[in-house]
Amino acid sequence: MFRYPADRIPVTIILLLSLLDFSLYFLVDAVWVLALFWLLMIIPKGKIGAWNHHHQHTPTFRKRPLNLLLEFFYALHTGVTTNMWLLHHVLGHHLNFLDQSKDESRWQCRSGRTMGEVEYTLNVAGTAHIRAYGVGRRYPKLQRKFVIYTVTTLLVVAVLTWLRPAQGLFLFILPMVMGILLTSWATYEHHSNLSTDNEFEASRNNLNRFYNLTTGNLGYHTAHHHKQGVHWSLLPQLHETIKDKIPNHLIKYAAL
Repeated sequence: MFRYPADRIPVTIILLLSLLDFSLYFLVDAVWVLALFWLLMIIPKGKIGAWNHHHQHTPTFRKRPLNLLLEFFYALHTGVTTNMWLLHHVLGHHLNFLDQSKDESRWQCRSGRTMGEVEYTLNVAGTAHIRAYGVGRRYPKLQRKFVIYTVTTLLVVAVLTWLRPAQGLFLFILPMVMGILLTSWATYEHHSNLSTDNEFEASRNNLNRFYNLTTGNLGYHTAHHHKQGVHWSLLPQLHETIKDKIPNHLIKYAAL
């Protein structure tokens, strides 16, 4: 069922969080409880964006229906729907991250000025779906599925919110908005102010064990860009083969 056994634990945890969300949706009426749950889960759910990202690079399951089902739950946590990161990130950013005139996650303004952290976050989050759709012009089949599943997800959330407004707001709408904002914010440090044509000098790396445990080795970012199709569980090994090419100032060991 799983392409890689390493996906079993993180996917199980994420699906259990989805089960908890729906349990609260049907069982809890107190708005303060829902609001407190949302606040407590902002950071934990924010980490799910990394796992959704990995899934867009390497689908988790062998069967397409299972992947689509997983993507629906990922969307409820992160605001990133089926094929969105595939278009925006895999077929966009990864091909263009060395060229700020094209990069879908560009950190540089048209004038050449480096965006601030907040400006970048709002820019990338606010344009993510539009830029994904734009990349989709080159991949019409992927674009069509992106539109279909995005509309489907939004309709489901709309119905859930119409039936139980407070539950829909705190369990789905706000997590989706915060998810895409946190995902965008987390990517600022990856490449900002690294203007270069050398792929080994264009990404910052975080080799902290806790950080990589909770993000699926996203800290091995140079390796990820070097071979984006490599499964997240294999990135540390790939990093070892290229680490001599990465400048020391692009490596840190921070928990966040």
